[in-house]
Amino acid sequence: MTAYKSYPKFYVSVDCIIFGFAKGHLKVLIHQRPYEPGMGEQSLIGGFVQADESVDASARRILKEFTGLDRVYMQQVAAYGEVERDPGERVISIVYYALINVDNYDSQLSDIHNARWVDVDQLPTLCFDHNDMVQKARQMIGETIKSEPIGSNLLPKYFTLSLLQSLYESILGTSIDKRNFRRSISEKDYIKPTGMIDKESSRRGATLYQFKN
Repeated sequence: MTAYKSYPKFYVSVDCIIFGFAKGHLKVLIHQRPYEPGMGEQSLIGGFVQADESVDASARRILKEFTGLDRVYMQQVAAYGEVERDPGERVISIVYYALINVDNYDSQLSDIHNARWVDVDQLPTLCFDHNDMVQKARQMIGETIKSEPIGSNLLPKYFTLSLLQSLYESILGTSIDKRNFRRSISEKDYIKPTGMIDKESSRRGATLYQFKN
């Protein structure tokens, strides 16, 4: 243990990129940074790892403080440790992304923290290296959604194929041919028809689907 004393000590933080999906667009929850350095600047949701918690536990705590949710789909993105990334102190940040349903979180908590949803394609300039974090996380989601049904974390329980396609397009940042998309989804066998019809989105009505358990 005594050998450790000769090495420098750093702060360890967690930054959470909280993604949601609303009105056909992938969204990110951001807020105004409440302290220096960068007070008042737009920022991702984050905080410092406490002495009595793991990095994963810290990410879950921070997510719950801002959304009221636990047992949320989360994945670690990367560690950011450039020497001068934070002008205040030497801070190493462990970045996570979370996927939540925007209808389920506690919006009052977001109001308390002065947080708001922004379109990922209209992301303002964030403090430090947070814009790069968001782009890296989006790329990871884009790769994962091609092989795993993670869209279930962002969509309502029942949805149309058109809504599912718009989710994929928003994450990937490109348009997808309708016929090719539906063939690809059917081959993956992720979803099933419910027998219910959505008559709000089209005059003819569209079949509602849900993810298989």
